Amino acid sequence: MTIFIEILVTRPSCQSGRIAPILFACSLLAPVLPSPLIADDKSGPPAIALWPHEAPGSEGRSGEERVVHVGERHVSNIHNPSLTPFLPPKDKSNGAALIVCPGGGHRFLSIDHEGYDVARWLNEQGIAAFVLKYRLANEPGSTYKVDVDALADVRRAVRLVRSRAAEWGIDPGRLGVMGFSAGGDLAMLSGTRFERARADASDPIDRLDSRPDFLVLIYPGFRPNTIHVTKETPPAFLMVADDDRFCAPGTIEFYQALKKAGVSGELHVYARGGHGFGMRKRPLPITSWTARLHDWMDERGYLKPRD
Repeated sequence: MTIFIEILVTRPSCQSGRIAPILFACSLLAPVLPSPLIADDKSGPPAIALWPHEAPGSEGRSGEERVVHVGERHVSNIHNPSLTPFLPPKDKSNGAALIVCPGGGHRFLSIDHEGYDVARWLNEQGIAAFVLKYRLANEPGSTYKVDVDALADVRRAVRLVRSRAAEWGIDPGRLGVMGFSAGGDLAMLSGTRFERARADASDPIDRLDSRPDFLVLIYPGFRPNTIHVTKETPPAFLMVADDDRFCAPGTIEFYQALKKAGVSGELHVYARGGHGFGMRKRPLPITSWTARLHDWMDERGYLKPRD
């Protein structure tokens, strides 16, 4: 079963999502409707659970995902983290892949314009996309932690995609993690706090490396004192608006940390754009950020099929 509600609110800033308590309070009054999928998504393929049984740290927790309609969908109450695969046509695929982490202040996931819409655009470029539904640390009543549970989710997602790379026509050496706002915070952690392959792991998937090959950080909402870049941090593409007063300083700080560590990075700071726009088209230059991302990926060779 999935919980629905229709409400019109303003998209939160990258601080934590100030409107989320309002959404939660309203959702208690929502009608309950049946759903055969892990989440309510009739516009994309079924999701794949990251773990075959309960996720570590979610033992004994249950409850269906909650979907709140705010002009588009916000997903919360995630105890069974999952990936939704979007694969390009075989004749268009170039072998590159991205795990997409939607934002929402770690309170909910903006699953459409920072998730499924992004995945469809990536498919048009020949890139496989996997939208990650990760556990939410700032949701009211949550006991999850970003640095523990959500980080475990993105690590597992990288390993899971690599484990099925041949099946999905993906080059396991061209797998990146992309994140928006709070999802950018999680994507950053995937590249700075990854785990190497563990040959002694009981689960074959956990024997694979969780380090992504590159990062795409779109108006990332880093929490204080979480940027720890080393020479092993993957190359990164960063984009933010100058008038995004909460996220612009941290985005620039991360780029400077890359430079200090000798890691390749590309940073785009647009004068206007605000926060939380994702794939929405607006009459501003910042709308062209996807073209800049394509240029960066192409220049680095991620879009060139390998023999």
